Amino acid sequence: MATSNVLSVLPRGSAHTSGVVLLALAALSGGCATRNVISDGDDHRLMLRGNDPVAYVTEGRAVKGRPDLKADHDAVTYRFASEGNRSTFVASPDRYVPAYGGVCSNGANYALKTAVGADTFKVYKGRLYMFGGPGALKHWEMDPDENIRLADGYWDNEMKDTPNKLQNLKRWVFRVPHYKSDAELEAMWQARQKGKQAARSANAPGR
Repeated sequence: MATSNVLSVLPRGSAHTSGVVLLALAALSGGCATRNVISDGDDHRLMLRGNDPVAYVTEGRAVKGRPDLKADHDAVTYRFASEGNRSTFVASPDRYVPAYGGVCSNGANYALKTAVGADTFKVYKGRLYMFGGPGALKHWEMDPDENIRLADGYWDNEMKDTPNKLQNLKRWVFRVPHYKSDAELEAMWQARQKGKQAARSANAPGR
């Protein structure tokens, strides 16, 4: 990436000069992937670790696709478990592609592009979201609509075409104002669980 492009993704502020140095080094070090892809066999930009994107929505589970049944969309490759699923995808790919290029949806709301596996997911309002694990999913589920609003904005305005490593370094140096660590999110989740338990106890028969 050219230095001018590196500068264009940097927010202005007191740390701008040091940020330029860090981000320029990240850009020069390689790693230009903008989606959560792997290389497997003949497929060098394979999405969802080779899982079938349609099966997440129609079967509610991760299903391995076949290397001989695949389709390209938006410069990446998807595999399918059946010809029927492949035809369904080709007819309407935007219904089945994962949000935010397949990175963790509980990082996208902080403008981070965290590479994750393809087993922990949520189909919410007809859209596929991927997560780094059950903890990330439960934290995201505390406020899914707000998390989607935030992540959609970051994706459209700064994340979509920025290399993953560059985007992550940028947002570790310049964190979004509402950033929360895993520990902070877990504390919030635990507090909510205690609140729900207390409400159930208060409403139990005989009280």
